[in-house]
Amino acid sequence: MEELTQTLALSLGAGWASGINLYAAVLVLGFLGATGRIELPAGMETLADPLVMFAAGIMYLVEFFVDKIPGLDTVWDTLHTFVRIPAGAILAAGAVGDVGVGAELAAGLLGGGLAAASHATKAGTRALINTSPEPFTNWTASIAEDVGVVAGLLVALDHPLLFLGLLALFLLLLVWLLPKLWRGIKRVFRTIAGWFGGGRKASESPGPGTRTLEAQSPGEGAERPPGPT
Repeated sequence: MEELTQTLALSLGAGWASGINLYAAVLVLGFLGATGRIELPAGMETLADPLVMFAAGIMYLVEFFVDKIPGLDTVWDTLHTFVRIPAGAILAAGAVGDVGVGAELAAGLLGGGLAAASHATKAGTRALINTSPEPFTNWTASIAEDVGVVAGLLVALDHPLLFLGLLALFLLLLVWLLPKLWRGIKRVFRTIAGWFGGGRKASESPGPGTRTLEAQSPGEGAERPPGPT
């Protein structure tokens, strides 16, 4: 039972942390595995490879600075919509080890869902914070996210039951927060839609019932001569 709890906490923790800061999560897990602090499951042993840790370290440094520049951090978060969520699913699936395809698939779905939830919370919060001209709130949020990822993974490894309880509180808080963050999340979605050609102005594609100038009949729109008085 204890081993199952630890595996579940590691799997869900990896998915949750990936949605906030994927590179910090990979670095923490890889470092703990390389130093013998934990024994990584077979599906996560690659994280302790020096090349993987080096690449994650470089990307973490890039994110560390980009994440503290208002506006640029939202662009970064928008791009990482396509990175954090699938990576969270892969890490969560790898954390369960070789226990069967069904368990790996279930862990991947849960991990990907948690990564999507934490990523949406981060991206939506940042988009709203960036409406303020001062940068200090942005810096504070960025540092708090990094500390939260490291602390959350350590709690998941050392106190799995406590982590699962805190994760349940996070999900309850997310249900309350999402309506308030929806404006920021929509801004991210609009940016993604624009990249794929979905951000055209309404004037470029007239809706049904709208008549263009060429469609008007010859006499339409012309001023009628005054009738007899």
